[in-house]
Amino acid sequence: MWLNTTASPFLLTGFPGMEKAHHWTIPLLAVYVSILLGNGTLLFLIRDDHSLHDLHEPMYYFLAMLASTDLGVTLTTMPTVLGILWLNHREIGHQACFSQAYFIHTLSIVESGVLLAMAYDRFIAICNPLRYTSILTNTKVMKIGMGVLIRAGLSIMPIIIHLHWFPYCQSHVLSHAFCLHQDVIKLACADITFNRLYPVVVVFAMVLLDFLAIVFSYILILKTVMGIASGQERAKALNTCVSHICCILVFYVTVVGLTFIHRFGRHAPRVVHITMSYIYFLFPPFINPVIYSIKTKQIQSGIIRLFSLPSSRAS
Repeated sequence: MWLNTTASPFLLTGFPGMEKAHHWTIPLLAVYVSILLGNGTLLFLIRDDHSLHDLHEPMYYFLAMLASTDLGVTLTTMPTVLGILWLNHREIGHQACFSQAYFIHTLSIVESGVLLAMAYDRFIAICNPLRYTSILTNTKVMKIGMGVLIRAGLSIMPIIIHLHWFPYCQSHVLSHAFCLHQDVIKLACADITFNRLYPVVVVFAMVLLDFLAIVFSYILILKTVMGIASGQERAKALNTCVSHICCILVFYVTVVGLTFIHRFGRHAPRVVHITMSYIYFLFPPFINPVIYSIKTKQIQSGIIRLFSLPSSRAS
């Protein structure tokens, strides 16, 4: 039986005491536009620039998955965040709130899975380079991508389904500008034991194990690289991993930071919790395209060709 279909809507919250401070919209809007442009440019280059397909094609497919995930996170949170800061529109219906929470948490698990898939790609490229294209075929890459998406979608579904069953007789004010599962269950007037314990199991079974698998893959990569006789070849092999390592650090450092704030910073000012949540959802999508644009020469060349195309036509 589905409950609360006609219940009062939830109320979202921006920065405490600053909901009507419109100067906050300028930097946030700039960040959102940068994320859309950065990840959109990566996807456009990977799709249309055939020079990127000559070498390491599987790597660019995984990079496209990462950029798509970052765009998904941004497009999921952007409407309610800008709605509060621009229009002071705080109300959100239960169905819309639960749907937003589902996509936010699913995409977080997807990003962890994509980073693991990219580690597998680097492992094959360095430890078994002669069979790289035969192992990571287009079909294999597609299966990995679908597996990552299905794993995340199914793992988050149980706790979101439970949200529909709870009565919400507490205050309907949420503490963020978007809906998070851990925020919503605080308002439920029911036994929420399952919804408290299950996410811990999911984080341990997926995000933590993904990270450990990534670390193990890089131990094997490092062992292989150290066996290369030429120092120049060792540096070249390691350089292909730098962008991925930077993205791993960005994602997992923000995950650990947000987790510590929620677990051990209960007495910290609320603005600290909210600021950390913005960093978690905005910093990785913002910085990932920058990392790959700086550290990957093929992406740099593609961007130069893309933005020099109008001028070359004009001349």
